[in-house]
Amino acid sequence: MKQNLLMIIMIVMIMPGIALAQGTNVNYTDGATKLTGYFVKAKTSGAAKAPGVVVLHQWMGLTAHEKTSATKLAALGYHALAADVYGTGMTPKDMKEAGEKAGYYKTNFEVYQSRIKAAIAELIKQGADPARIAVIGYCFGGTGAIEAARAGMPVKGVVSFHGGLGKAETRPNIPITTKVLVLHGADDPYESEAEIKKFQQEMREGKADWQMVYFANAVHAFTQVEAGNDNSKGAAYNEKAARRSWEYMNLFLAEVFAK
Repeated sequence: MKQNLLMIIMIVMIMPGIALAQGTNVNYTDGATKLTGYFVKAKTSGAAKAPGVVVLHQWMGLTAHEKTSATKLAALGYHALAADVYGTGMTPKDMKEAGEKAGYYKTNFEVYQSRIKAAIAELIKQGADPARIAVIGYCFGGTGAIEAARAGMPVKGVVSFHGGLGKAETRPNIPITTKVLVLHGADDPYESEAEIKKFQQEMREGKADWQMVYFANAVHAFTQVEAGNDNSKGAAYNEKAARRSWEYMNLFLAEVFAK
């Protein structure tokens, strides 16, 4: 089983064009905002509804990275929606604009939470079991996954890949009922030790069922091949961390979706 999983992952990473052809663009809305996500149907022959996973994008918007993740999740038996947070046609043109957009949603967290709720609703509309939904995210999307837990959304679990963990000091720590998995680069320069400790305290005070896994020699964006391989830049791909973090997520989803 483990060898088959690794083979699926390697095929998808090497030939993303083939993998991406399995999904379809879906249009949905959050209030007056038009959104365009990427849905991939679970590869399962079972009669029961498949669990669903929302994939939240990093600060550059919905890219092949998130679509590939959705395809890999579908191969594991989950309906998957690579969600759109920014809006149809609102992809940032550069990192400056991406920073501004991501900063807006981090500050206006209620709007971010609303975007995630809209994605969950669309995933269920596409056939996912409403009683078995999870949210995962990368970088900025990892922040969103944590926000889904903070909002008490009806999801079984959330997974943050190299995501931002902090929140405004004015926001109180509240009970966290959703299971939480944080996959973090041990050398990530964008998350201070103080912020990490505050997050961990938030989880403790919220009586959360949480895990935080560190990956050696990994910085920010360690799952993203397009980040390059230069750790000195603070964001870089790490094949070992990417592979291991995916396996941790796979085990986590199997557990939270178990009936």
